[in-house]
Amino acid sequence: MELNNFKDTRAKLAWDDCLDLYEDTINQLNHSMRSNNINNKLTWQSAAIANHQTCQNGFIDFNLPSHLNYFPSMSTNFSKLLSNSLFISNTIALASSSSPSSSSTKQVGGRKLLSSHDGFPNWVSSSDRRLLQATSAGPIKPDIVVAQDGSGNYKTIFEGVAAASKLSGKGRIVVHVKAGIYKENVDIKKTVKKLMIIGDGIDATIVTGNRNAQDGFTTFRSATFAVSGEGFIAKDITFENTAGPQKHQAVALRSGADHSVFYRCSFRGYQDTLYVHTQRQFYRDCDIYGTVDFIFGDAVAVLQNCNIYVRKPMSNQQNTVTAQGRTDPNENTGIIIHNSRITASGDLKSVQSNFKTFLGRPWQKYSRTVILKSNLDGLVNALGWVPWSGSFALSTLYYGEYMNIGAGANTKGRVNWVGFHVINAPSVAVKFSVGDFLDGDSWIPGSGVPFDVGL
Repeated sequence: MELNNFKDTRAKLAWDDCLDLYEDTINQLNHSMRSNNINNKLTWQSAAIANHQTCQNGFIDFNLPSHLNYFPSMSTNFSKLLSNSLFISNTIALASSSSPSSSSTKQVGGRKLLSSHDGFPNWVSSSDRRLLQATSAGPIKPDIVVAQDGSGNYKTIFEGVAAASKLSGKGRIVVHVKAGIYKENVDIKKTVKKLMIIGDGIDATIVTGNRNAQDGFTTFRSATFAVSGEGFIAKDITFENTAGPQKHQAVALRSGADHSVFYRCSFRGYQDTLYVHTQRQFYRDCDIYGTVDFIFGDAVAVLQNCNIYVRKPMSNQQNTVTAQGRTDPNENTGIIIHNSRITASGDLKSVQSNFKTFLGRPWQKYSRTVILKSNLDGLVNALGWVPWSGSFALSTLYYGEYMNIGAGANTKGRVNWVGFHVINAPSVAVKFSVGDFLDGDSWIPGSGVPFDVGL
């Protein structure tokens, strides 16, 4: 099939997404077949399922479902094969976790996501930790400098990333992006690995764009900044989509990068601000702004010590913080919000009584979101959560709350769904804690994330 033969530009854009996503899927499945690490298998197979769903979502964005019949590999059989493979991997993982030689505490999703020693997952190397813990970009010697005033190697992030791609494979590549407002869309492909981008601080270094669904982009392609390369790190930078609430889906950042870390970053948008698309992701000390489904996707994503700011939506809208996209019960994915704060942004505070705000809604059948030890301000509706459509997913989702505080944290008025859980038992909560979900280690006091390993 030749994409250039399509007269419908929207259809061509959706098919472009699918080709990229299926190329990524083939890569992930090949890695999965070669790997003996069950945790990696689960992550990559879950990502393959998410890619399959994302391909279909592009046609749904444009109301073109008939195009789904054109591509044989998008058939039900393909979906079943992916699901069966994931089921086998998860069965092996569960058997391993329940064996006498394994930990006495079962792993969430059949695996452990992260571990930490000094406030970062154990897959963050000691050299990367030093880069993240540096007080500013000053003491770090970057490989490439981007500066709008011409004082660096390049004037645009696009040029800097292109230069970095030629160095990929030679270890960690550091790109320092000096203060400025960079009006560009950046897409870092999966071939560019171990890239680190350091700005001069939130509100100092800003990457901004305005792509959106209303102007003819799929949600996937609307991202101002997108990254797929393994081991990506961003620090001290703002990612922004200025399309506004009236343009609906408009992503500031999309990450499908395995083992990606975002530290002291800001993500600003309205609907669909932060797209945690696939694979393992860790956000720490970040600010996220939005209105509808503004933290969404099907990654294994942990947001820790973050500020989540709910903005003023359109007059006919209600706010939903999360929309997790797990489509298979054996996926190891979910959105975990820990030790964070959910509050109104400046534009919403004075009128927050005019708008309902919910913690999330189920984008897909097995949506999973857990909020732990966080401060929920009074803007959070007493019901807490809201349906996507009728009774869809209400018995198959997993939504949990544990020991949250604040005016919006009272769970007595919460939804009465089979899939909603007020977590009271530490033995349940620990599955999502730093001590277990993050691979059994505690945080060092100096890490900036206060936590007791025993909950």
